[in-house]
Amino acid sequence: MLLQIPDILTADEVAHCRAVLEASPWVDGRVTAGDQAARAKLNLQIPEESDTARELGTLILRALARSPAFNSAALPLRVLPPMFNRYDQGMIYGFHVDNSIRTIPGSGGMRMRADVSTTIFLNDPDEYDGGELIVADSYGTKSVKLPAGHAVVYPSSSLHQVSPVTRGSRWASFFFTQSLVRDDGLRTMLYELDMAIIALRQELGDGNQAVLSLVNHYHNLLRRSAEV
Repeated sequence: MLLQIPDILTADEVAHCRAVLEASPWVDGRVTAGDQAARAKLNLQIPEESDTARELGTLILRALARSPAFNSAALPLRVLPPMFNRYDQGMIYGFHVDNSIRTIPGSGGMRMRADVSTTIFLNDPDEYDGGELIVADSYGTKSVKLPAGHAVVYPSSSLHQVSPVTRGSRWASFFFTQSLVRDDGLRTMLYELDMAIIALRQELGDGNQAVLSLVNHYHNLLRRSAEV
């Protein structure tokens, strides 16, 4: 499932992120890529364990906690601390697949499975040319370039790339989630069922017997599928 989530960050939060990032040092983005992916990667990143990454990562995790769409789509068990990247003119990240297992910084070596990838755009499309996130999976190939503060969520198993930036600079946060439900097809069905329940609750009310039955089935399906 590929899902776009508008306004996951407020305008003030985006402005704060940009101000902090502009005052921070950047390093070669290949430090967080696997051997094969590193050969296709040309960008800049904020060091993962820097004060900047910790401060802005906390801001983004709080934003995720208040987003029903993200929580319904990703069904998060663990979220890797958010990272931050920048693509200046001429930079690119060719087609690659994200590492399946990630080590959580500052955890003493604790690892997590990457099921869901998320990108939050931190500047608007008119500030740069190129830089589209292109995701190829069983649902087809999608090109995504969103306003600042908007997010895109997609399976970490997907082949994807960031196309070359030909003008300006593309800024974003990205991170990985271990889901309660590892199978993307099942997560998609649960998300669509949740969205249908929300629509029916608004139309029929929470006390409607059909609504109550569907809510019961949703939670029992999640109970049978979740890994905790």
